[in-house]
Amino acid sequence: MHAVRVDGIEVVYDRVGQGPPLVLAHGATTDARLFGGQLRDLADEFTVVAWDEPGAGRSSDVPPGFALADYARCLAAVVEDVGLGPAHVLGLSWGGTVVLELYRLHPGLVRTLLLVDTYAGWKGSLPAAEVRARVEGAERMLAVPPAEFAPTMPGLFAGAPPADAVRLLSVMSADTRPGSLRAELTVMAEADLSDLLPGITVPTLLLWGELDRRSPVDPVARSFLAAIPEATLVVLPGVGHLSNVEAPEPFNRTVREFCRAHS
Repeated sequence: MHAVRVDGIEVVYDRVGQGPPLVLAHGATTDARLFGGQLRDLADEFTVVAWDEPGAGRSSDVPPGFALADYARCLAAVVEDVGLGPAHVLGLSWGGTVVLELYRLHPGLVRTLLLVDTYAGWKGSLPAAEVRARVEGAERMLAVPPAEFAPTMPGLFAGAPPADAVRLLSVMSADTRPGSLRAELTVMAEADLSDLLPGITVPTLLLWGELDRRSPVDPVARSFLAAIPEATLVVLPGVGHLSNVEAPEPFNRTVREFCRAHS
């Protein structure tokens, strides 16, 4: 376990392996444990780093008013603390929005972008009615008594999730902090980074589950592909939103090949 402090916030991350740095940013209601399969399988060729974003896992709570730029600033501090130069930076779901903001503010820290089942913010990728529905669903989830709080996001898998994935998600869900979840969902609902996409100049992998219902290939992934000049889209057949968990072997192989080609 490693940690870096940013304006009094302790940001914890795992680091394994040797080689070019590959930094992994998880989605909402999860933490670094989401990437256990990637930490194990890719450390033979890369220095694999998985953070607990502020408010998740072992990291400090987020203070009031924490914004998307603050998440990106903390992720930049992690990349700098690793100390191996510009990194391959992968963001899954909400983590992809954070990674895009990292690129906006600190492009020199990013060797390549790997955007996985993600969004240019909900406002930047989804119809307004869908954003409203998600916000209302989040408010209902956050309004329950603390003893009943058990955040889950619908549509994470294409089919019946693997038993070990259910256990992992249950453990991470139990550790989710309502205040931190409210902060990131508020930021996500208002974020629109679509203006950034045409200006991305680093090689970019778009890695999507074919049956992702939370961030559908069409139109979300294809809008990224049309906007980013050096983007490549890879669609994993029969896979849903958490493609790294549902199909770890093709996921890891695709990530490895892309990063190897641009290292």
